[in-house]
Amino acid sequence: MASLGSAIALFEYDSIAAGIESGDDMVKRAPLEVIHAGTVQPGKYLVLVSGSVGDVEEALAAAELRNGEHLVSSMFLPDPHPALVDGLAGGETPRHGESLGIIETETVADVIRAADAGLKGAEVEMLKIYLADDLGGKGYALFSGALTEIDAAVEQGSAQVEGTLVGSRVIPRLHEEMADNIGGDGRFASRIEADHAAG
Repeated sequence: MASLGSAIALFEYDSIAAGIESGDDMVKRAPLEVIHAGTVQPGKYLVLVSGSVGDVEEALAAAELRNGEHLVSSMFLPDPHPALVDGLAGGETPRHGESLGIIETETVADVIRAADAGLKGAEVEMLKIYLADDLGGKGYALFSGALTEIDAAVEQGSAQVEGTLVGSRVIPRLHEEMADNIGGDGRFASRIEADHAAG
């Protein structure tokens, strides 16, 4: 994934047609640096854009002008944390013995907002952000680091998304076997397939 610009915005639509049309409106209205768009489960369409603050604000205006009735959620970050893109692009496997922080939200937009707040509120590492697919539309973010810092990150991130927060946890000294299970593809069936292939 390309580096994020000085601002990012994400739009989540309940109509694929509306999402495609709105994404087209955005890139026609402003010279955005990055646009990623596509379907996620359950039948929603996401548009993620980045660029200068002014250009992303123009994209926001375009999104609000048409298809607003199909917009499920959105978020605008004028100054995203630099580590956020790593989490969105795949991140890293948690290390055995480090503390793990988890924030789970009802929407993709809010998990990105929570992850950004957690990164800005504490000295933690962004492991990965899981978005919608095979999650019933939900999202969750994983942080690793020292226990006190993980506490702060989870508290800061959760406070940003109280209305859509499904759950949050702080796990001290993550066990090696759970660290192995959390890394890579988080889907249950994929974990069993990987273990069977290795055996």
